[in-house]
Order: sequence, then structure tokens, then C-alpha cells
Amino acid sequence: MGIMGGGTAGHLRRIGGDSIQHDAMARAPIAVGAAIITGAGSLPCKFIIHAPIMDEPGMKVPAENVRRAARAALIAADVKQFKVIAFSGMGVDQGDVPMDEAARAIVEEIRAHKRTFPETIYLVDTDADMVDTFEDALRNAVQNL
Repeated sequence: MGIMGGGTAGHLRRIGGDSIQHDAMARAPIAVGAAIITGAGSLPCKFIIHAPIMDEPGMKVPAENVRRAARAALIAADVKQFKVIAFSGMGVDQGDVPMDEAARAIVEEIRAHKRTFPETIYLVDTDADMVDTFEDALRNAVQNL
């Protein structure tokens, strides 16, 4: 992919500017399970890790695609030695992945990631329900549920 139409990708493009999409499209297609890094336009961060969850815009996807994208983003962060990254609720808007499944997939991939970088990972979202779901997934992971 590379098209930043909806969900988090669309939000990043709208806030950070079209240069982010142009950078991503110049390197498209980006397969599910792969990740690329572009500049962040006018966002306050320096880079964006693009890790698609779908092959075509608007597709409904399984939570496994979120898992593959999270793994790809973590590996890209390690390769570039990013100390800090953030994940949002990937797949819950456009991909129609249930929030609990998306959160569980992301948290499990973070826990399985044994590389040096990133050192700090934030789980963020503009949707308070997604933030609560991330918190539940983290609690369940700590309790091995």
C-alpha cells in the first residue's frame, strides 16, 4: 500500500501534511508485514513508520494483519535504533478489527520483541475506548490471561 486515506494514517497525513503521503507513495507498494520509514512532515516527531494492515483501501482485515504490521514496525524501529515509538489502535477503524483483538495483537508483539530498540513504546489513541482497551490488554498480558 502507501495510500494514507483513513484511520491513523489519514489522520497523520491531514495533520502532518501531504509530504508524508508523497514519501510513502514513492516507496509503494508496501506489503502487509513490511514497514518503511518516512519523514513526518509538520508533525512534532522526526519520522513515521508505515506498516500497512491491508492490501487495498477499505478492506476488512483479520487481527493477524495487525500483528504482522506491529512486528514489522518494531523491527524497523530496531534497525533504525529508534529509542521511542508509539502505536495507535491499528485496524480498528478502516480494517474493522475488534478493539480487543487489535490491542491484544499489538501488546503480544511488543512483549515478544526481544531486540534492543525501541526502549520505550507508547500505546496511544484519540479514542478513549481504545486507550481503555490497551490498558486491559496490558493488564491481561501481565497476568498471563
